[in-house]
Amino acid sequence: STESIIRVQSPDGMKKIPSTKRETAAAFLKKVAKEFGFNTNGFSVYQNRNKTGEIISQNKSLGLLKIKHGDMLFLFPSGAPSSSGEVMDTTTPHSSSSVQEDEIDQYLAKQDGKIYRNKDPQLCHHGALGKCVHCVPLEPFDEDYLNHLDPPVKHMSFHAYLRKLTGGADKGKFAALENISCKIKAGCEGHPPWPEGICTKCQPSAITLNRQKYRHVDNIMFENHTIADRFLDFWRKTGNQRMGYLYGRYTEHKDIPLGIRAEVAAIYEPPQNATQNSLELIDDPKAAAVDEIAAKLGLCKVGWIFTDLLSEDMRIGTVCYSRNKDSHYLSAEECITAGYFQNLHSNPCRLSRDGYFGSKFVTVVATGGPDNQVHFEGYQVSNQCMALVRDECLLPCKDAPELGFAKESSPEQYVPDVFYKDTDKFGNDVTFLARPLPVEYLIIDITTTFPKDPQYTFSSAQRFPIENRDILGETQNFHSLSTYLSQCTSTAFLGIVSDFHLLLFLVTNEVMPLRDSIGLLLDAVRTSNEDLAQTWKKFEEWATIEQLCSTVGGQPSSSLGYEAMGGPSVPSSSSAMWSCLHCTFMNQPGTEHCEMCSLPRS
Repeated sequence: STESIIRVQSPDGMKKIPSTKRETAAAFLKKVAKEFGFNTNGFSVYQNRNKTGEIISQNKSLGLLKIKHGDMLFLFPSGAPSSSGEVMDTTTPHSSSSVQEDEIDQYLAKQDGKIYRNKDPQLCHHGALGKCVHCVPLEPFDEDYLNHLDPPVKHMSFHAYLRKLTGGADKGKFAALENISCKIKAGCEGHPPWPEGICTKCQPSAITLNRQKYRHVDNIMFENHTIADRFLDFWRKTGNQRMGYLYGRYTEHKDIPLGIRAEVAAIYEPPQNATQNSLELIDDPKAAAVDEIAAKLGLCKVGWIFTDLLSEDMRIGTVCYSRNKDSHYLSAEECITAGYFQNLHSNPCRLSRDGYFGSKFVTVVATGGPDNQVHFEGYQVSNQCMALVRDECLLPCKDAPELGFAKESSPEQYVPDVFYKDTDKFGNDVTFLARPLPVEYLIIDITTTFPKDPQYTFSSAQRFPIENRDILGETQNFHSLSTYLSQCTSTAFLGIVSDFHLLLFLVTNEVMPLRDSIGLLLDAVRTSNEDLAQTWKKFEEWATIEQLCSTVGGQPSSSLGYEAMGGPSVPSSSSAMWSCLHCTFMNQPGTEHCEMCSLPRS
């Protein structure tokens, strides 16, 4: 088998890969990956420059594929964004197959989306099977139709927008979604780098802000009122503001053609410092675990929520606006935070060269309404705002919360000019420099609703304490678990464990964290399967947890729950694990001094 050299051309240059006729395509692609520094699914290799004749990772030899010494192959990187969110500048749209779009997007892409209309009795003068201009199906992006809905829809759905782009005679062959970049393009050779030099090739374009025509999410729905009420409880009890992450799923929103709804099943409250008028997030060591548990429950992070409430009269439970209802819905600071979150959760998209475009991450504000009750207002910021935030071009105005400010260029950073259009007092269209800029140009509002018939992904009737509320004296520990279980005596086991906050505690607590076996329990909750839950209950982990509860519960009153549940009856003091009163370490049965701090048991 004689050695042959195959040339591989890529956007980063050409490399020569030694191989043999008998070598399999799979082995050859591994060599290519190593040589170019990709992982094996980070690229595709074709025999022709126009992306035909793809070489698939398989056991066929290169000889069989008719690839011989001296041949040139063409490598195109897949469209996954590189980790820093930098844009890979490959000048060819990539093969769409490499981007794994969200399930809801895959589903909507296959739907017809047309708006079907019945024969109009006044205007249609044709037979039952005919169609005329008054009854022919409308396109999902038909603006007249959307404006005449009640209430009118100002933004078409993102998938309707994609249909608009890919419609027409060329079927969108040249349609591509471009992510905006506010950064100087790297690698320009003809002049010294900024601040000494810049040219038209590397300079980012100026940005004129316009109100976005489409939105990535068309509706936000909380499954039931309990989720929102429990979240608001924190503010009711402390007067301090609160934020949480919304976990749920994206589903079809049928009220608008090809619409997407974010359904909220639970709110996770990360560690934070809050006062009556400020919120600061702290590093959360459990963040990855929460995402992982949610994923196993079929949920993902769909957005964030924060309170913005001032109580007007605690006794009758009314609240007043803390934001000026006429000037702004979100402050510039909040827009920037929303943009930051949306950039973290970008939307996988085949029509973009970078493999992602926009975001489905939503923002919900719990604030006072005109009737002095709490209202939930949903928003996203535009893709233009996301780009300004990602490239650090947008600042809040110190003294006016409803105004943002586009940074000025400095020796450290070039910032493109940002403009917005408005009408002056004579009704003329005028372009203004966005210093300052009204944030309404960046905001898209999203209707937020509760269903007539509440739904429950988590069906527990009792309430396990919510995480990170120690300031309220509500803590997640085996003592609170013991109390919780003693309240659930008559409930089936699935009903007891079907609580998002309880499941988080079982996985992330420090004394007895459940790792490997929890998958089965999460499956049981996800599929509402009592038999699976009962199977899991027989594992030794649950016995240990009951043991821990009965130890800290200790009083006969709280133990009745267990015996009723078929748990072990409370053991006498010598045969149970015990928690040290001084350092809370869990000690083995039959010991009188704490292993950790050596202090006596009593």
